[in-house]
Amino acid sequence: MSCILGIDLGTSSVKAMILDVETGEVCVESCGYGVQIPAAGQAQQDPGLWWESTCGILAALSRKYPATFDNIRAVGLSGQMHGLVMADAQGRVTRPAIIWLDQRSAAECETIQSEMKKHDWDRMLQNQVFPGFALPSLLWVRNREPSIYKQTDRIMQPKDYIRYRLTGEMGTDVTDASASLMCDIGKRQWAYPVLEALGIDSRILPDCHESMEIAGVITDRAHEQTGLKAGIPVIFGAGDQQCQSVGNGVITPGQVVCNIGTGGQVSVCSGENCYDSRLRTHTFCHCFGQAYTVFGAVLCAGEALQWLRDRVVHEESFAALSEKAGQITPGSGGALFLPYLAGERTPHMNDRATGMFFGLKLAQDERHLARAVMEGVTFALKDSLLLVREVVRGEDSGDGKLLEEGVMIASGGACASPVWLQMQADIFRQQVRVSRIREQACLGACILAGVGTGILSGLEQACRTYVAYEDKVYDPDEKYTDCYENMYRKFHGLYEKVKEFY
Repeated sequence: MSCILGIDLGTSSVKAMILDVETGEVCVESCGYGVQIPAAGQAQQDPGLWWESTCGILAALSRKYPATFDNIRAVGLSGQMHGLVMADAQGRVTRPAIIWLDQRSAAECETIQSEMKKHDWDRMLQNQVFPGFALPSLLWVRNREPSIYKQTDRIMQPKDYIRYRLTGEMGTDVTDASASLMCDIGKRQWAYPVLEALGIDSRILPDCHESMEIAGVITDRAHEQTGLKAGIPVIFGAGDQQCQSVGNGVITPGQVVCNIGTGGQVSVCSGENCYDSRLRTHTFCHCFGQAYTVFGAVLCAGEALQWLRDRVVHEESFAALSEKAGQITPGSGGALFLPYLAGERTPHMNDRATGMFFGLKLAQDERHLARAVMEGVTFALKDSLLLVREVVRGEDSGDGKLLEEGVMIASGGACASPVWLQMQADIFRQQVRVSRIREQACLGACILAGVGTGILSGLEQACRTYVAYEDKVYDPDEKYTDCYENMYRKFHGLYEKVKEFY
């Protein structure tokens, strides 16, 4: 029996999956943690806590499934993107990691944007400058914490830190590098002219590799801490968005995934490098071949519903809140919600945007608020879907044959809510399907590790073998699609009316 371990380091939890290659059975463990908010607009996490949590779930897997754990033959990694982990020459973390939700680097973003216009970097970086990306976060540390910056020997992305603790080797992969604002996307390597213009010593950057390359092996020290056998190969891995796509079986150009986790993304796989000339979407390297992923990103997706649950209505669970939302007819009685609680990316690229409820009435209650939040997040994701279609159809890329319409794969924590899945079908006017395995990023990490180490014969065959969809299919309900089209127009118009006040 051969097994593969996939670790997904998320924003709210770390998860690990063991995939039995012969049977396709999986074992999963997870451990949750929070986000530190030391000041308004700041978001960071302790990499040491990531590692402790990872060791904890591996110990749980070893205890519950000893034979399966003992047969792990390869390790893959997935993780939250854009973050900044800083380490000294001894590999010790010098400050908490600044993560993608962070908004502290607005001034640094203005500096980068000024240089971007001066040097015409759009074609190289292919992404808008936004707080929470590694480059502006790095400049913020240089400007505000110079003593810490001087100690820095290497910087990493979040999942790279876990791999470093497993192998003792520092490095990154093209998916995470391309999401840092320090990568030449087309060349799939560091953007050295950008670093030079901004006065950043390129020696602090780790070597950059393709996702399925072997990064190292489990060290004796990692064996003592995790129970994994020393010598097991570990691949470089990929960002969570790319791993989710693989774990959903979406590896063909034109296929669409809508992920609603802490944040939200609508992504499409592209066999060619294409990007939005106005930089309203993201184009990042994909984790296989020379492919790319084009997607729109919403900063607060599931996070918006958690905000409502924890800070407004104080509901005990997401399931209960979803059930209450299902008691209200589509349209939430006219209530609209802008989910811009931490600024917004696609399509507005406005870090000053804020959230709001509009259209509230005395007759409405928490059920209407819950549904309005879910609808508002989905409307925001529709903004992304329409824009990604425009880019990938070829108005910027010259290729009009990429996008497969009619079917969308839903992913992320929102898949636990039938109400939210039907809502996506109605608002997107597309059939929605869901993978049977909920931890798609973990499965994607397993598949990449299996292919990269030769345990699995190839990516396409692996996806056919291990990815399957639920029998339940969510089709658009024509009774509500027109209502949602009208609400969506109001949603879009509402932002245009209030943006001047930001």
